[in-house]
Amino acid sequence: MALNLRQKQTECIIRMLNLNQPVNPSGTANEEVYKILIYDRFCQNILSPLIHVKDLRKHGVTLYFLIEKDRKPVHDVPAVYFVQPNNPNIQRVVADASRSLYDSFHLNFSSSIPRPLLEDLASGTLNSDSIHRISKVHDQYLEFVTLEDNLFSLSQKSTYVQLNDPSAGDKEIEDIIERVVNGLFCVLATLAVVPIIRCPRGGPAEMVASALDQKLRDHLLSKNNLFSEGGGFVSSFQRPILCIFDRNFELSAGIQHDFRYRPLVHDILGLKLNRLSVPGEKGGMKSFELDSSDPFWMANGSLEFPEVAVEIETQLNKYKKDVDEVNKRTDGTAGAEFDGTDLIGNTKHLMNAVNSLPELTERKQVIDKHTNIATVLLGEIKERSLDAYVKKENDMMVRGGIDRNELMSVLKGKGTKIDKLRFAIMYIISSETINPSEAEAVEAALRESEVDTSAFQYVKKIKSLNVSLASANSASRSNIVDWAEKLYGQSISAVTAGMKNLLSGDRQLALTRTVEALMEGKPNPEIDSYLVFDPRAPKSSSGTSSSHLKGPFKEAIVFMIGGGNYVEYGSLQDLAQHQQPAKQVIYGTTEILTGMEFVEQLSLLGQKMGLGSFAAAAASATH
Repeated sequence: MALNLRQKQTECIIRMLNLNQPVNPSGTANEEVYKILIYDRFCQNILSPLIHVKDLRKHGVTLYFLIEKDRKPVHDVPAVYFVQPNNPNIQRVVADASRSLYDSFHLNFSSSIPRPLLEDLASGTLNSDSIHRISKVHDQYLEFVTLEDNLFSLSQKSTYVQLNDPSAGDKEIEDIIERVVNGLFCVLATLAVVPIIRCPRGGPAEMVASALDQKLRDHLLSKNNLFSEGGGFVSSFQRPILCIFDRNFELSAGIQHDFRYRPLVHDILGLKLNRLSVPGEKGGMKSFELDSSDPFWMANGSLEFPEVAVEIETQLNKYKKDVDEVNKRTDGTAGAEFDGTDLIGNTKHLMNAVNSLPELTERKQVIDKHTNIATVLLGEIKERSLDAYVKKENDMMVRGGIDRNELMSVLKGKGTKIDKLRFAIMYIISSETINPSEAEAVEAALRESEVDTSAFQYVKKIKSLNVSLASANSASRSNIVDWAEKLYGQSISAVTAGMKNLLSGDRQLALTRTVEALMEGKPNPEIDSYLVFDPRAPKSSSGTSSSHLKGPFKEAIVFMIGGGNYVEYGSLQDLAQHQQPAKQVIYGTTEILTGMEFVEQLSLLGQKMGLGSFAAAAASATH
């Protein structure tokens, strides 16, 4: 029973567009009923990776608007609203109903609407005598963005800053935890599964796990609960495991440079909601979509960049060969005597050629798109020496340090300010002990390049407070194949001239190693202290580990509080595919961040703690 989150969420949305009626066998909503779709910005982001504008027409949606836009009345047409349950949206719905903008209103909230808001909706529509226009109100439990079959984000901004802010009060922390729990509950409700929950002790991970356990328990008590179809007496082998972690569990994965295609595209070109823009050849910007409809992206996203360049070349040559083949088939053989049998043969070739044209055109578009993207990436890699950053950061994590001259040469060499800052933070994380004079030299080099050092000082501070930063500790070193032997000396292709293929996959992330151990369910000192919650079990046994909760598990949902990235996503997908038999791992996070975006959050925390060059400058200015 594979968990297909993307498919399940798409089905829920199509049913919603079909006015919450069962969908046709063809999987489309009733086309005969024309309707208008109204959404807010958050729900637009939910829809965007799943349903294209051209698909909306297929489901009978003729017009679609943002809720905050001023709209003209459209009579005799039902309106489907898909919005978050918050006060401004409720007020807007009441205003629309009182102005009789549409014939009937089908209200769909992205998560469960709180009772006070429901009462506001009822009293507002009653007072304006428009309550008869509200046909249905549905809680859809769809408050998350699915980007790929096994990847989702709750789109909750700056959670890391909010949870680690020294000035945050208990109430604020509780609100954030509640928002995360509600988002995770929506994911589980959409999948219709009640997982076994595991997490490390303490911190946000435990707070989310125990609050989610309680929310699931409360919900399971109600008769018509969302999980009844997946209920019954299912063995633990058929239930997935939900592993919850907090970003501080492995800070380095959010900061390091990576040389694989998917993380590179995200980190450098800013892939957002599966879309990105790159400069075109003739000036201007070109927009591309990278999702499951792109076979090249799905097949090669986890390869290192030089391998991707080779693959693009291979595909291009294959395409040229196939085009030549079609041309050959359709050319008449000159001077040959005409013969009736040949006519049939030629017609067949022509038919085949005509049929293969759309497929060839599509292939060419995909090749052109990735050539375009790879060219822009290559320019950035060469300009910023990104291959050197990746190699040296990996070396640091493996060796637990770096030679001082090497360290300083990187900080004084190529790269953007943020590249240097990320490298300096990786140095702090990977060093087993921090040499004060070396750290000062690093800071001076950063200041020389006019880099704000508050993020660097923040990480140095939490490291000195001995907050456990899972770094190059002994456990992750023992399973590293000798790195030097693995490094390819030769260049692979003309495109990536002289670039080394950096097999960063040799150093397994602490997150991946831990998830593997949790899925195996064998005794393991790394995870023996992890808490276990089973929302279906009697309360007394929760938090302790009884044998049936240990696994092994075929499916896992891994959730990172405080920001995730494509490095971890790729690492977990590799783990799932290399298992015998193959397993499934869904990766989710509060928001997907590039290295730069995460470092900006660290800088903000540094400034809140009065650290960094800007803080120092501000202090000296006040004296």
